Amino acid sequence: MGPPRRKMLATAEETMRPPHELQPGQVITRAIKATGNNIYAVELPSKETVLVELPSRFRSTIWIKRGSYVVVDTNALEGRDNKLKGEIVNIVRDEKAWRKAPFWPKEFAKQAVVISDDSDEEESNVGKMPPSDDSDA
Repeated sequence: MGPPRRKMLATAEETMRPPHELQPGQVITRAIKATGNNIYAVELPSKETVLVELPSRFRSTIWIKRGSYVVVDTNALEGRDNKLKGEIVNIVRDEKAWRKAPFWPKEFAKQAVVISDDSDEEESNVGKMPPSDDSDA
């Protein structure tokens, strides 16, 4: 049997809004991939990749997609002697609100999408019928 619904809703509500400030040792990271057993590979703002653990209160409640952002506490697992460098303490769900926070890393700024409108390029063939062989004759 899963956790009570009120506990799941409280956890989900907690992740919707960013905190006023991050605690010492906490850093916003980008999830790269799930490596299994609630262990995730994340990218720090310094482009370093580390392994972090998902605590039991988030398991089976909130899923972490590749490319999403999480807050990692690097001081949580100091006493352990293993490859894990931290523990996920919060999951960024409302990215727009979190990006407005003063502690959002500049390295994770949104990239502007550039659409070039060069008329020199030939037209796309997407959605068009292939050329017929009869037109050559």
